[in-house]
Parts: sequence; structure tokens; C-alpha cells
Amino acid sequence: MGALPKELAKNGNDVRVVLPFFVQKLDEETKNSLKDVVEFTVEVGWRKQHCGIKQLKRDKVTYYFIDNLFYFDRPNLYDYGDDGERFAFFQQAVIEMLEKIDFIPDVLHVNDWQTAMIPVLLKDKYSWIKKYRDIRTVLTIHNILFQGVYDPYTIGDWFNMGYGTVHEEGLKYGDKVCWLKGALYFSDLITTVSPTYAQEVQTPEFGYGLETHLQNNSYKLTGILNGIDYDTYNPETDTTIPHTFSKNDLSGKTKNKKILQEKVGLPVDEHIALMGIVTRLDEQKGVQLIIDSMEELLKHRHVQLVLLGTGKPYFEEAFRYFSEAYPEKFQAVIHFDSELAQLIYAGVDLFLMPSLFEPCGLSQLNSLRYGTLPIVHEVGGLADTIEPHNKWTGEGTGFSFYDFNVETMLQTIDSALTLYYEDPDGFNEVQKNAMSKDNSWKKSALEYIDQYKYIVY
Repeated sequence: MGALPKELAKNGNDVRVVLPFFVQKLDEETKNSLKDVVEFTVEVGWRKQHCGIKQLKRDKVTYYFIDNLFYFDRPNLYDYGDDGERFAFFQQAVIEMLEKIDFIPDVLHVNDWQTAMIPVLLKDKYSWIKKYRDIRTVLTIHNILFQGVYDPYTIGDWFNMGYGTVHEEGLKYGDKVCWLKGALYFSDLITTVSPTYAQEVQTPEFGYGLETHLQNNSYKLTGILNGIDYDTYNPETDTTIPHTFSKNDLSGKTKNKKILQEKVGLPVDEHIALMGIVTRLDEQKGVQLIIDSMEELLKHRHVQLVLLGTGKPYFEEAFRYFSEAYPEKFQAVIHFDSELAQLIYAGVDLFLMPSLFEPCGLSQLNSLRYGTLPIVHEVGGLADTIEPHNKWTGEGTGFSFYDFNVETMLQTIDSALTLYYEDPDGFNEVQKNAMSKDNSWKKSALEYIDQYKYIVY
């Protein structure tokens, strides 16, 4: 919702983005730029909740923020006991604001479980509003693991609805209701964030209980790759990194590598292969596989590693142990630091991303942009965006493996290290291949526009 709306607007479309007013997450400059548009009351079941609409215009896109301090003035975005109620409020507020701001869209594009009830609400609770009847809805699934599953009574308690939508081709999910399942049936189009993930979620291994329902709706399911904002992520102009560089002059990347080594406490050595990991410390990201490989990797490979991330405490402790055991070869930074993340993308030679599953992934796209070669597990968007290096032709943009085990991953890392040490010119050519790859939103935005037109016309 950052880069795609900008690209859609460049194509002459009237694009509006609606977000919760997470007041603690916005910088002061943005908050001071907001304009109050309208106030009204939203009924969340028996609760009558204040709703303010704030507006911001930027990059030809109009942003609306749904303001309710009770629900959204909190330190974190999610993971509260009342998340269901919070996003029940948000979704009803989104629909009810449309008349009040006098903007009825052709397409209302929702994302993941937090907004998955909107297609259901438009066809049930708000179907009596004539202006809303021609709105088409698109659901994008970013991660099917999170589905919005609740007790059936919440349909009345949060939405003031009867049980007309609680059936097999609707919200019914065993003895619960599932927002995401409802959206599969009630939306006009379903997209995922990569073509491979669109196929994977229709299987038991990746569908997490919704595979049959995705198969039932496969006629309106498509995968469109995410992109990255090429204005923000540009190694030639990026002000967050110490030295800029281009694919024709990588000297700035080497300087960034030395600064990164010094910053995290690794021996400064431009010749050693430096590998980066920026991740949430969770099984989904293949973190257990990394931990199982660390002893062998650090003891028997000529390599340095830097890791940035937070997550499950036992993973954090494991990486702290390896930092203490191998301080000359590995340093873990256990916190979130967006500028350090950018320096890692810009300063390391290789990027390790062995996700168990990955709907699309952005880290590998950032790596490609900055001439850092990804080492990935061939799933989802990783399979769609990384072309494995061919040692005979020199083609490729990174390294990948299919079998999800320590031995196969280490073999793939060894292939990358062999190229790095034994054929520096070949490694440099693959870096140029990576940096020449177009992973901007330009192409994907055109695919979305085609899909929007299909369901509208």
C-alpha cells in the first residue's frame, strides 16, 4: 500500500488509500499535514464509536486515516486481545465513510484478514445502499497463515448482522467463522503476491485449511508479484547508506561493506565473503534451518555473517550464543533498525533467505537492487524472483535450493562461495545481472489495472 498506489496514480487513476490512524507510528511532519474531513459514529454491535476521517495528499494519491484513539492509539499495530473488534470497527468505518466523503470507487481493494470482511459486508449488511451495489472487490492474500477466525456470536456482536452469510460458501469454518474464507467467496477477484504462491495455497501443505475453498474459487484467483519502490530503494541516490554506487561502479558497495563490518564488530576485511540476514526470527523464515547450519558454517567456511532481527526468544538466545562463540565470524543485532537493514542490503555480498514458505518476499528484491546475491529456498515469490546461477553460462541473479534441509542449503552456500572466491569476475557479472533486473511496481501495477478493468467491465 506504499508503492502500488503511487504507480497506479502515475497511470492516471484516481487512487485513495484508507489506513487506521496509528497515531504513535506516524512522524510529526505527517501528523501536522493531516486535514480533518468529517466525523461520525460507527456502530460496532451495541457500541457507538467515534470515527474521525483525516486526509493527506501525497504523490498524486489521497490517503484517509480512520481516527479512533481507543482502538488505534497503541504502541503496536496488532497482537491485542481485541484485534477482531478493532478491525470490525475499521472495516465498517471504511464502508460508511465512502458516502460521507462523496467518493464511490469502482474497485475496493482489501488486504488480508484485517479487511477481509469488507466484501462480505458490502453484499450483506450494506447491500441496501444503492450507491454501493456496483463496487467490485479485490482480496489480496499476503500470508494465508493469518485468517481472522472467531466465534460465530461476533457476527452480531461486532457487525450487527444475522447469520445469513454463515454457510459453507461463506463465513462458516467448522464451528467458527473465518473472515478470510468469507472473502474468498464474496470478493470478485482474489490475488496473491506471486504466481507460485497462488498455486501453492491451493495445496494442503500451504493452504492452512483453506486450500479446498481456494480450489473452489480458482477461476478468480491470480498471482501478481509484489515490487519495491525504486524511488526509495536506489543505490545511486539512497541517502540512508554511507556510499552510493551503481552496477558499473561497485566501489561504493565495497566501502559500505567495510563500514558495516566495523559497525557490527566484525574484522574489517573487504576480501572475505560477507553474508547478511535480515528477518523476523520465526520458523516461517527458515530460522531453525539457519541455526541448525551455524556450527558447520562458522567452523568450516571462510565467511562472515551479520544478522538483524527480532522474534521468538529461543531464536534470539541461539543467535546471541553464536555471536559469543564466533565473534570474529558472526554478529547478531537483536533489534529492529531500518537504517542498519539498508546498510546490510548495500554492504554484504550474499543474502541468506531460506524461508519455509514465502508468499512474495521483499528482502530478496532489495538485495537484487543493491547488487547483493540472494541464497533462497525455492518457494513462493522466492522461486518467481530469483534465477539460479548457471555456472556454465554465467546467467542468473542468485542461488537457490529446493530440498529444505541443512545439507542442501550448505551445498548452495558453498556454490556461492566458490564463485565469490574462485571467479570474482563471474561473481561481479551476476551482481550486474541482479541490479539489471526490474522489480519495480511498474509492470505489476499494469497487471493490477488489467484485472481491475476485467472485473469492472
